[in-house]
Amino acid sequence: MAKPAVRNLIRAILLTAALPMTAVAAAPADVPGADAAIAARQTGFKKMGGAMKALKLELQNPVPAASVMIESATTIAEAAAGQGKLFPAGSGISATLKTAALPAIWTDRATFDTQMATLVTESARLAVAAKAGDVAAIKAQQASTGAACGACHRQFRAES
Repeated sequence: MAKPAVRNLIRAILLTAALPMTAVAAAPADVPGADAAIAARQTGFKKMGGAMKALKLELQNPVPAASVMIESATTIAEAAAGQGKLFPAGSGISATLKTAALPAIWTDRATFDTQMATLVTESARLAVAAKAGDVAAIKAQQASTGAACGACHRQFRAES
């Protein structure tokens, strides 16, 4: 049976994913706070990317370090849990706002929110697998989490 801390993490992540996601229409660019939202989401995605790279590298070791796997997976799950709320209307590309977020985020918000919820779920499973220590399960879940990231990137992120 999972430890209480792991169960609480899973509950918190699943509750976050289950919160109602409000669809928002694209609003005029440059609304107050858009720069802050963009900066916060870019920081979160960079944090997730760094942790994903660290996990991938660690999994290449003959005997991966549990602490690195747990820290990386936890970082990914914690960052993923908050990313969806960092896309308010008006925080897309404009003359003064630079972001890779495509307008489809706001014109197809239901799909975007679904993909973000999938990322939250898959990353929570990754954290649970890392804490359990089964390297094969961690590798499989890392691939599933990466697939969730990639699916969203293909549809909602401009090429850099």
